[in-house]
Amino acid sequence: MKRYSVLYLLNEQHHHIGSHTQEEARAILEKLSTDKRRTAIGVYDAKTELIDWAPAYQIIYDQAGISGQGKRANQIITIAQALRRRDLNWQGDFSRPSFFA
Repeated sequence: MKRYSVLYLLNEQHHHIGSHTQEEARAILEKLSTDKRRTAIGVYDAKTELIDWAPAYQIIYDQAGISGQGKRANQIITIAQALRRRDLNWQGDFSRPSFFA
């Protein structure tokens, strides 16, 4: 599994793109920052369970109080972990349903 997840919003839903390296994740985040349809959130590191916020979210995060920062970080970490878990369990091909008599 890829260590980093680049998190973004599209149509008010959270999505992620996995990457093996931090440099690759930052490049993806930079690309997403210029996409008008997507809102870049940040990079989640599965090993350390930390978020490297996108610049727009970093400003919001910095202006929040300590409890607000903790709450926001926990929400995003929970979302990132759920997206990663979903992709880990995803079976890429659909199999024919079987019928038992």
